[in-house]
Amino acid sequence: MRYEKSCGAVVFHDTDTQRLYLVEHMLLGHTALCKGHVEGEETEYETAQREILEETGLHVSFVPGFRTLACYSPAEGVQKEVVYFLARADSIETTPQPEEVSSLEFLPLEEALKAMTYEDDRGILRDADKYLRSYTRSLGQS
Repeated sequence: MRYEKSCGAVVFHDTDTQRLYLVEHMLLGHTALCKGHVEGEETEYETAQREILEETGLHVSFVPGFRTLACYSPAEGVQKEVVYFLARADSIETTPQPEEVSSLEFLPLEEALKAMTYEDDRGILRDADKYLRSYTRSLGQS
Protein backbone atom coordinates (compact mmCIF):
# COMPACT_ATOMS: atom_id res chain seq x y z
CA MET A 1 0.00 0.00 0.00
CA ARG A 2 1.33 3.44 -0.94
CA TYR A 3 0.40 6.39 1.28
CA GLU A 4 0.06 9.97 0.08
CA LYS A 5 -0.59 13.18 1.98
CA SER A 6 -1.99 16.42 0.67
CA CYS A 7 -3.03 19.66 2.31
CA GLY A 8 -5.37 22.40 1.22
CA ALA A 9 -8.08 24.72 2.39
CA VAL A 10 -11.64 25.87 2.06
CA VAL A 11 -10.91 29.35 0.71
CA PHE A 12 -13.48 32.10 1.20
CA HIS A 13 -13.87 35.81 0.58
CA ASP A 14 -16.32 38.12 2.32
CA THR A 15 -17.88 40.90 0.29
CA ASP A 16 -20.02 43.66 1.76
CA THR A 17 -23.11 41.53 1.23
CA GLN A 18 -22.13 37.85 1.19
CA ARG A 19 -19.57 35.15 1.83
CA LEU A 20 -18.16 33.42 -1.25
CA TYR A 21 -16.28 30.11 -1.45
CA LEU A 22 -13.63 29.15 -3.97
CA VAL A 23 -14.21 26.15 -6.21
CA GLU A 24 -11.64 24.76 -8.62
CA HIS A 25 -12.68 23.26 -11.93
CA MET A 26 -9.87 20.81 -12.62
CA LEU A 27 -8.57 19.76 -16.03
CA LEU A 28 -9.32 16.15 -15.05
CA GLY A 29 -13.03 17.06 -15.12
CA HIS A 30 -14.00 17.33 -11.46
CA THR A 31 -14.74 20.37 -9.30
CA ALA A 32 -13.08 20.43 -5.90
CA LEU A 33 -11.47 22.33 -3.07
CA CYS A 34 -7.89 23.53 -3.37
CA LYS A 35 -5.28 20.95 -2.29
CA GLY A 36 -1.95 19.41 -3.25
CA HIS A 37 0.85 17.09 -2.22
CA VAL A 38 3.21 17.80 0.65
CA GLU A 39 6.74 18.47 -0.62
CA GLY A 40 9.90 17.78 1.37
CA GLU A 41 9.76 18.91 4.98
CA GLU A 42 6.87 21.34 4.56
CA THR A 43 4.41 21.76 7.40
CA GLU A 44 0.74 21.22 6.66
CA TYR A 45 0.13 24.97 6.63
CA GLU A 46 3.08 25.59 4.32
CA THR A 47 1.79 23.00 1.88
CA ALA A 48 -1.73 24.44 1.91
CA GLN A 49 -0.45 27.99 1.45
CA ARG A 50 1.90 26.99 -1.41
CA GLU A 51 -0.78 24.97 -3.20
CA ILE A 52 -3.33 27.77 -2.94
CA LEU A 53 -0.83 30.25 -4.36
CA GLU A 54 0.28 27.88 -7.16
CA GLU A 55 -3.22 26.83 -8.20
CA THR A 56 -5.02 30.17 -7.78
CA GLY A 57 -2.52 33.01 -7.41
CA LEU A 58 -4.21 33.95 -4.12
CA HIS A 59 -2.52 34.98 -0.90
CA VAL A 60 -4.52 33.81 2.10
CA SER A 61 -4.61 34.00 5.87
CA PHE A 62 -5.73 30.99 7.88
CA VAL A 63 -8.65 31.05 10.31
CA PRO A 64 -7.44 29.52 13.58
CA GLY A 65 -8.91 26.32 14.94
CA PHE A 66 -10.27 24.62 11.82
CA ARG A 67 -8.54 21.44 10.64
CA THR A 68 -10.27 18.44 9.16
CA LEU A 69 -9.23 15.25 7.37
CA ALA A 70 -10.46 13.37 4.34
CA CYS A 71 -9.16 9.87 3.66
CA TYR A 72 -9.79 7.92 0.48
CA SER A 73 -8.24 5.61 -2.07
CA PRO A 74 -7.74 7.39 -5.41
CA ALA A 75 -6.40 4.20 -7.02
CA GLU A 76 -5.89 0.56 -6.15
CA GLY A 77 -3.04 0.21 -3.66
CA VAL A 78 -3.03 3.91 -2.79
CA GLN A 79 -4.36 5.47 0.42
CA LYS A 80 -4.56 9.26 0.54
CA GLU A 81 -4.99 11.61 3.49
CA VAL A 82 -5.93 15.23 2.86
CA VAL A 83 -5.76 17.87 5.59
CA TYR A 84 -8.02 20.88 5.05
CA PHE A 85 -7.84 24.25 6.76
CA LEU A 86 -9.99 27.36 6.42
CA ALA A 87 -8.42 30.36 4.69
CA ARG A 88 -9.54 33.91 3.94
CA ALA A 89 -8.61 35.43 0.58
CA ASP A 90 -8.35 39.21 0.53
CA SER A 91 -9.12 39.26 -3.19
CA ILE A 92 -11.14 37.29 -5.72
CA GLU A 93 -8.67 38.07 -8.51
CA THR A 94 -7.35 34.62 -9.44
CA THR A 95 -4.88 33.10 -11.87
CA PRO A 96 -5.61 29.42 -12.56
CA GLN A 97 -2.60 27.11 -12.79
CA PRO A 98 -2.84 26.02 -16.45
CA GLU A 99 -1.30 22.58 -15.85
CA GLU A 100 -4.08 21.52 -13.43
CA VAL A 101 -6.93 24.03 -13.20
CA SER A 102 -9.32 24.90 -16.02
CA SER A 103 -11.11 27.67 -14.10
CA LEU A 104 -11.78 29.10 -10.65
CA GLU A 105 -14.98 30.56 -9.21
CA PHE A 106 -16.00 32.24 -5.98
CA LEU A 107 -19.59 31.19 -5.29
CA PRO A 108 -22.16 31.55 -2.50
CA LEU A 109 -22.38 28.46 -0.29
CA GLU A 110 -25.33 26.73 -1.96
CA GLU A 111 -23.93 27.23 -5.45
CA ALA A 112 -20.49 26.03 -4.33
CA LEU A 113 -22.05 22.92 -2.80
CA LYS A 114 -23.89 22.17 -6.06
CA ALA A 115 -20.70 22.65 -8.06
CA MET A 116 -18.63 20.14 -6.05
CA THR A 117 -18.20 16.74 -7.66
CA TYR A 118 -17.60 14.71 -4.51
CA GLU A 119 -19.78 14.40 -1.41
CA ASP A 120 -16.67 14.48 0.83
CA ASP A 121 -15.85 17.96 -0.47
CA ARG A 122 -19.44 19.09 0.11
CA GLY A 123 -19.24 17.82 3.71
CA ILE A 124 -15.97 19.64 4.33
CA LEU A 125 -17.41 22.83 2.84
CA ARG A 126 -20.52 22.56 5.05
CA ASP A 127 -18.35 21.96 8.15
CA ALA A 128 -16.12 24.91 7.29
CA ASP A 129 -19.10 27.20 6.76
CA LYS A 130 -20.63 26.15 10.08
CA TYR A 131 -17.32 26.69 11.88
CA LEU A 132 -16.82 30.07 10.22
CA ARG A 133 -20.32 31.29 11.16
CA SER A 134 -19.69 30.28 14.78
CA TYR A 135 -16.19 31.77 14.75
CA THR A 136 -17.32 35.14 13.36
CA ARG A 137 -20.22 35.29 15.85
CA SER A 138 -17.74 34.77 18.68
CA LEU A 139 -15.79 37.77 17.36
CA GLY A 140 -18.97 39.85 17.15
CA GLN A 141 -18.95 39.85 13.34
CA SER A 142 -21.66 38.78 10.90
